[in-house]
Formats: sequence, structure tokens, C-alpha cells
Amino acid sequence: MEYDREGFVEAADGTRLFYEVLGAGEPAVVLTDGIGCDGFAWRYLAPRLGRRHRVVHWHFRGHGRSGPSLDPERLSIEDLAGDLRRICDHLDVERPVIAGHSMGVQVALEYYRQNADDVAALILMCGTFGRITTTFHGTDVLDQVLPGLVRGMRMFPSVARAVWGRVPAAMAFRVACAGRELDGTRIQEEDFQRYWEHASLMDPEVFLPMLQHAGRHDARGFLAEVEVPTLVVAAEHDTFTPMALAEEMAGAIPDAELVVIEDASHAAPVEQPELIAECVEDFLSSRLGLSRARA
Repeated sequence: MEYDREGFVEAADGTRLFYEVLGAGEPAVVLTDGIGCDGFAWRYLAPRLGRRHRVVHWHFRGHGRSGPSLDPERLSIEDLAGDLRRICDHLDVERPVIAGHSMGVQVALEYYRQNADDVAALILMCGTFGRITTTFHGTDVLDQVLPGLVRGMRMFPSVARAVWGRVPAAMAFRVACAGRELDGTRIQEEDFQRYWEHASLMDPEVFLPMLQHAGRHDARGFLAEVEVPTLVVAAEHDTFTPMALAEEMAGAIPDAELVVIEDASHAAPVEQPELIAECVEDFLSSRLGLSRARA
């Protein structure tokens, strides 16, 4: 899939942020990735949404075609939401629909917290309101081991870079499918390979601290203050952010809609894109009064 145009904008600290735009029509839908991703979740959804909307997809600092963070301390969810504001301002995007997948859900919620009057709606997919390292696979094990991993990475950065991402994509795919981290009957190996290759090339000095920041960020306290239409999409077999968290989030946001995708994993937007596209279009049509895209 090719976007219509692309470009860069400078973050507040000078970091170059990449964006790409597809289609036309308002409100714009801004696609926000999870950590380690550069469009994995949106490959099939973006063209569908682009039939009716201007679709903006961007890369986090240190991800994809965005530059490395010029300030290594600015890797928090709050910083990423600030980066997104720079992109929206640059593209004259007014009151967008913010769609987030995985950690992108936290960024979407934080963007709303910082810009409540400038958001039309939220679409929150396969993610949670915060502290993701305490709920990964339903335990806090990741939260316990992550500080040690960060310390080791900082003490031996060359070793960390040498070890990072050495597992072949084909092997990782088989293991993920066998452990039901992915639905191997619906996801294509080549899609996973694109994700894995990008993640394996990432600098661990970006990935691990950013994950640590995501583990500290918590939007639970202002969910009740969300006053825009919100769609929460949960996957029945999501082991990364268990479905109970999506149910809790939907219950805490006033008048939020919850859709559960059956027989789906954390990669539901790639596994069942047509079903999710239908859900998103129904939501935008009913809650924002928009006409549906033609098939």
C-alpha cells in the first residue's frame, strides 16, 4: 500500500518525525502505532478508511523513518502525544479521530488529555489505559524484570545491540502462533515478518526506556472525563493486553462502545481487517453522522 504523500516535521526538541497521508475528507483519522511498529496494524485498515477520510499515519521518534530522539530523555507517552500535536498542527488537522493500537491507545488517551477540545473521537484497539508492563500476559513479571534489562542495556550497550533482534522472523512467527500470541490461520507470515524486521532493527536504547515509560503512564484517573465518542476494540485472545482491561476501560469512559473480535489476538487489525473496518465505519457513521464508505 502506498500513501499519497509523505513528509517530516520537527518535534519540540528538533527530532525529525515522519508522517504519510492518504485520501481526503474530514474528520481526519490519525493512526497511532504500538511500540516497535511502523504501520504493522494499519496495512489493511488504512486503505479502507482512506476512501472516506484523510488518513494520517506517523512514526514515533526512533521508529521507522522518524529520526532518533535528539533528547534521549523525551521518550514518554506525554512526549509522544506532544509529537503528535506537532504533526497535526503542521498538517492543519483540526479535531481528528485518533486511532491507536496497543501502546498507541495510551498515546491517544494522553493526546486527548492534552487537547480535549481538539479531538472528534477516539478509536482504541487492543490496548489499555496504562501501566502496560504490569498487565502483560496478565502478570507484572515484565514490570519486575524491565529495570534490570534497562540497566544492563546501559552498562553494555554494544552487547545489547548485538543480541537485540537475533531471532529469525520465521522462527518467531512459528513460536508466536504455537503460543497463540497470533492467530496463525488468519495472519500472513509476510505481514509478521515486516513487523519483526522493523522491531529487530530498533535501537534497544529507545525501545526499552520507552516501554518503561509506558509502564509508568496511567490514564485511569481521567477516563471518566472523556467526553468524545469512543470505540474500544478488544480481541478475545489478546495475551498482550488481556480483554478484561479493554472491558474496564470501556466501562470507565462515559458512553463508550465496546466491540469484541472473536478468535483474534493482539494483531486483530491484521488478522480480521474487514470486520474491524466495518465496526469502525459503523461507529463513525452512527456517532459522528458520517456516510459510510463504498465497498
